[in-house]
Amino acid sequence: MYAVIVTGGKQYKVQEGDTLYIEKLPAEAGQKVEVTDVLLVEKDGQLKVGTPKVEGAKVILDVVRHGKGKKIIVFKYKPKKNYRRKKGHRQPFTQVVVEKIEA
Repeated sequence: MYAVIVTGGKQYKVQEGDTLYIEKLPAEAGQKVEVTDVLLVEKDGQLKVGTPKVEGAKVILDVVRHGKGKKIIVFKYKPKKNYRRKKGHRQPFTQVVVEKIEA
């Protein structure tokens, strides 16, 4: 059984027991989060596709921890004009485990 969910503006294909790194959620570690934006559910060989969401379907996620990703460097410059700007960025994330898919 698997599902396709939307969270943080991105789509993820999930199965029970999967570990995901998603955009930061406003939940504490150890809490359960319910995602109702389910686009597709496959159960026992039958495929349910939503228009745009599957009615009554939800995925329960268990929040493990919060963190920051690897640093990326944003470097802007204009040639021959002595213009240089260097900036770093670390994207915050939430690590979750898929507990249950209900459809």
